[in-house]
Parts: sequence; structure tokens; C-alpha cells
Amino acid sequence: MEELPKFNETFLPILEVLRDGKIIKGRDLVRIVEERFYSNLSQELLDQTTKSGDRLIENRINWGKSYLKKGGLVHYPQRGYVQITEKGKTVKPENISLDDIQSSVITFYEPENKSASITTIEDDASPQDLIDSGFEKIEREVKIELLSKLKEIDPYTFEKIILILLKKMGYGDFIETAKSGDGGIDGIINEDQLGLEKIYIQAKRYSENKVRETDIRNFIGAMSGDTRKGIFVTTSSFDEKAKVKARDAHHTIILLDGSKLVDLMHKFNVGVQIKNRYEVKILDNDFFDPE
Repeated sequence: MEELPKFNETFLPILEVLRDGKIIKGRDLVRIVEERFYSNLSQELLDQTTKSGDRLIENRINWGKSYLKKGGLVHYPQRGYVQITEKGKTVKPENISLDDIQSSVITFYEPENKSASITTIEDDASPQDLIDSGFEKIEREVKIELLSKLKEIDPYTFEKIILILLKKMGYGDFIETAKSGDGGIDGIINEDQLGLEKIYIQAKRYSENKVRETDIRNFIGAMSGDTRKGIFVTTSSFDEKAKVKARDAHHTIILLDGSKLVDLMHKFNVGVQIKNRYEVKILDNDFFDPE
């Protein structure tokens, strides 16, 4: 029976189109993959859409591209463009399965509630279970991409994003400190709209290095006498001595690691946007059984 390719079945076609190493627009990639590898499918299949109205074949190719990026086989050299990586050029076709790509994704993102982070769907799962699992998987993928993006941006932009997030969370106006010679303070926010209480911010954009005790000690030392509250944010994590130092400090120090950071950014729509909305309808029994 003729079927559309699953998203992981588009991996090899995508890499084949990108094999020459040229940088091409993402939408051109989708068009070329479809024309070169799937033009033999019936028009009825090619016209199928998702519930939100997107063409299903394009949706699956785009998901394939997204997973190849997570596996380091392609990258986005600039917004809206895609290019194969050296890893993508040399990887063997038999090593381009969904399992291989997922196992190669290295990330510091770990949900706070690990036991509930991935739901196992049984054969007798209800439709609601399937919906919840699908949204859960999409949310996790977005957070992984978000953390990866945060690790790529320059430190100054990262600091601004943190201040924007705190503003979205309901804190008052913020003040950016000088880019150099700031004594370890990257920003100051008002805990209230009148600025009666101040909170000092330190933001460290690390790819892998953990925040150490000395970093926390320097942060505490840089806090002036007009505040006893601080937030230390990093894209990586904190070693145990750093956690102890923050916990035992006379100041109130809140630590936000990469996992907690992207959870908050996702919740308050910072760096992400709503792509689709879905309506789930149930039977209105009151309509059929009026009083």
C-alpha cells in the first residue's frame, strides 16, 4: 500500500540533496527532496495535510531536517538556511537511523521530574494518552533546541535574554550593567514595580563547564550592601560545592541551571512561539438530554 514516508525515512534523502555541501534555503530543501524522491507518490497522498493545515509531506521533511540537526549531521549557518556538516558527509547510511541520531544528541537538559518526563505509550493507550504523549515529546524537543541555541549565542545577548525572561515573569524594570568591569554583576532587576527591592543577576553561558564554588563566592562578593538577593543563571549546571555555597550564604541565592532555564523560557514564551493550536471536541451530552 502506497504511503507517505515517515519523518525518519527522510533522513537519507535530505543528506543526499545536501551532499555537495552548498548552503540552501530550508524551504528549497523541502521542495527538492519532495521532487527528487517522492514525486512518484499519488497527488492524493501529497495533498494530505496535518490538522493545522500544513502539507504532511513538508511537515515530515522538516521534522527530518530538525532531527538531523540534533544529531549534528546538518546545521543552520544562518537563519532559514541549511548545510550538511562534515559528520553528515562521512556518516555511513546504516548509522543514520532514528535510534542512532537520538543516542548521539548530547544535552544538559533534564526535566525536573525525570520519572514523568517520558510517558511510555501502551497498545491500549487512550486517545488522550496519545495526545498528551505527543505534546510532551514536542515540548521536550523544543527545550533541547532552545538550550542548544542559548549555548551558541554571545554572552552579552544571553544576559539580555535572562533579563527579558525575568521581566516576563513579573519582576520590575531591569538595569543592564556595563559589559566589562561590572564586578561580576550582569544585571539588576527590581523585585517590585517601585524598585524598593533589588535583585542582582549573574549569567554564565557555558557549553559544558559547570559553575564552581568560586563563581558563587565572587558573585556574593560583588553584591553591594543594598541587596541580599541574587539569581545565578547558567546554561550548564552547578557542581555540588557551588550548590552548598549558595545554600549556606547569608544572602538568598537562587540557582537556575540549563534545565530550569529552558523550562521557564518555554512557560513564559521567551525565545519560542506558538505555531499551531488544536481543538479537541467531545460529545455534548447536555445537548441531547436537555432538562
